[in-house]
Amino acid sequence: TAAKSKGSKQPGCFGYPLSIFFIVINEFCERFSYYGMRAVLVLYFKYFLRWDDNFSTAIYHTFVALCYLTPILGALIADSWLGKFKTIVSLSIVYTIGQAVMAVSSINDLTDHNRDGAPDSIATHIALSMTGLILIALGTGGIKPCVSAFGGDQFEDHQEKQRSRFFSLFYLAINAGSLISTVITPILRAQQCGIHSKQQCYPLAFGVPAALMAVSLIVFVIGSGMYKKVQPQGNIMVQVCKCIGVSSKRLITQTKMVLKVLFLYIPLPMFWALFDQQGSRWTLQATTMDGNFGAIQIQPDQMQTVNPILIVIMVPIMDAVIYPLIKKCKINFTPLRKITVGMFLAGLAFIAAALVQLQIDKTLPVFPASGQSQIKTINLGADNARVTFLPQNVNVTVEPLHGTDYRTFETSRLQHVVVAYGSNNTTLNAPITGGERYTLTVKNTVSGIDAQLVSLFINNLPWTVNVTMGGADFGELTTLSATNYSVFSGGRTDKIVVSTNVTNCTATSNSLGFGGAYTIIINECSGNVATLNYSQDIPPNTVHMAWQIPQYFILTCGEVVFSVTGLEFSYAQAPSNMKSVLQAGWLLTVAVGNIIVLIVAGASKLSQQWAEYVLFAALLFAVCIIFSIMAYFYTYIDPNEIEAQLDEEEKQVKKDPDLQEKEEKEAEAVSRM
Repeated sequence: TAAKSKGSKQPGCFGYPLSIFFIVINEFCERFSYYGMRAVLVLYFKYFLRWDDNFSTAIYHTFVALCYLTPILGALIADSWLGKFKTIVSLSIVYTIGQAVMAVSSINDLTDHNRDGAPDSIATHIALSMTGLILIALGTGGIKPCVSAFGGDQFEDHQEKQRSRFFSLFYLAINAGSLISTVITPILRAQQCGIHSKQQCYPLAFGVPAALMAVSLIVFVIGSGMYKKVQPQGNIMVQVCKCIGVSSKRLITQTKMVLKVLFLYIPLPMFWALFDQQGSRWTLQATTMDGNFGAIQIQPDQMQTVNPILIVIMVPIMDAVIYPLIKKCKINFTPLRKITVGMFLAGLAFIAAALVQLQIDKTLPVFPASGQSQIKTINLGADNARVTFLPQNVNVTVEPLHGTDYRTFETSRLQHVVVAYGSNNTTLNAPITGGERYTLTVKNTVSGIDAQLVSLFINNLPWTVNVTMGGADFGELTTLSATNYSVFSGGRTDKIVVSTNVTNCTATSNSLGFGGAYTIIINECSGNVATLNYSQDIPPNTVHMAWQIPQYFILTCGEVVFSVTGLEFSYAQAPSNMKSVLQAGWLLTVAVGNIIVLIVAGASKLSQQWAEYVLFAALLFAVCIIFSIMAYFYTYIDPNEIEAQLDEEEKQVKKDPDLQEKEEKEAEAVSRM
């Protein structure tokens, strides 16, 4: 029997059911929440939890995979038990809680009991983070197949044109939310906040998405009275599993419709394996690039905004210009052909990313191997200093308040460093380890020559000072002592305050380039002005982030013809009682795609990132060929027409007992095939 629904008489607006506008706003807020959190996630792993690039990438894609595995659960609950509306509400509550837990997990002061600026129990933050991410995955994944299908349910059978435009509008809402959130949350992340010590403001970057998720839930509930709510029709998956032994020709036919489409989906995960690396590998690539756009300083995680910006532009252009033009050229650009083109374009995008990476690799500093060490020397004194590294007998002369470039030494062979000022000299043991960089500071003092290995702020004043920069407190520095490195957003200037027992001196930092590392020497504090010298430890990035725009443009063009088409195709080819199931099948391809990233990146063992990009592109090109062959043999169907025929046959069966027995035998024969 046909599915029954509640609220079928709905108020309209511009020929559309009014209820869909609540659904679109709900989707906008939810996508803001999800993509805003996800935009800063890989940097949170790297800079807050202190995980390396590969582990951060692995956990990122594991999370995304989980987000796209849980739609199966959401679809089953919606189609078999609670219905789409109650499923969306219930799992949105779980989602909101998860976002709140994620925000709490990133509060540095939560475990920083000794107030040294670092969490005392990083395990606590990891546990909270993982709990929050699991809840978010359950929530966002569970509602994914329901919201789009629920929107499609709001239309009557004669509103096919409006339904098709709804999916484009729905996708615009997704990308509008993504666009705004990926602009805002990196800005919030780059702020300094904290109770006892200032840190990059991840609590705010995660807290705002949590608030938007709460707004999303409220908006959706407000529209409750206007929705057309298709009631669940029993446990669909159980019925499908029993299909072999059941004489329900309708269910057998519906199951076959779904399985034909699911079989077609098998090659599609490879597209998502490339697409979702925008938030991991491409964001990490941006950390090695220059984000100075003149008056605007773009953070690495903000480059992800290029995708939704282009989506908002490209979707209307495709619908209003490109597709009609193709149709006028009498080219039959079917949904499956669109998907094939989208896959090919994604492969080209990764070729473009590989070309950019090759240029970046030419500019990156060469770090020491495991058996090597690198040392640079900074002269804090007033005279020239002569430094000799023994037993290699490497000599270097350093002018006052100047530094050298890094020199590479075999760690096992470097034993002593001799520092000489005029006729005075001192010898320093070299307790260094392989694979590390060191800064050697030298100074001629009244009591002799001071030499030590230090980093970042160096106090070259004869008294103890306290240093803060942009709200980050580096604590007290005794004379000639130094702080450890701290991370600041690239391209910005910050107020530096040098506090003494007598006065406070201030200065504005130089604009610290993206990716650069600097040692700042405090040389003078008089008249409330601090005099600073800068020594560049790592040169800033020189390849501009704008070079990522072509790869984003190509990938976005692929997404428009792939993803928007896939959503509409999944709904159009699904029987009435399995809309959410097939939407979940489409989303499952995203989960598998992220698992592919973990497998390929882990198994390839490629040392060069550009080679990994080329590998992914080659795999997608191969899969694209396979999919095009499968698509060639696919026959499009109209589920409504087939189900209408089944309804008519069921009526005939009820009138004719002999025909009913014949139908049962045919169904049993079909189920054994």
